Amino acid sequence: MKKLLGIALALAALILLLHGIEDLPPWADPHQPASVHVSPRYIERSVEETAVPNIVTAVLADYRGYDTLFETAVIFTAGVAVLMILRRFMP
Repeated sequence: MKKLLGIALALAALILLLHGIEDLPPWADPHQPASVHVSPRYIERSVEETAVPNIVTAVLADYRGYDTLFETAVIFTAGVAVLMILRRFMP
């Protein structure tokens, strides 16, 4: 009974995810807001605003520094939680 309930929930989640895909923009659409507004600004101004010659590093470290910091903190916390759950207690 539990197995059938799990399968039904997984199928329902799959159907919802597939339904949500319909609202996404086409893949690699050059007219998306990120391609039209954000990317050109980073390409044109990243070196003068950040003094970093690599655009990817400038975006990750300077423009999105807090986001990257918090993503790293979440991954670290998840890793510590997994280690705490899976560790063996030795007498």
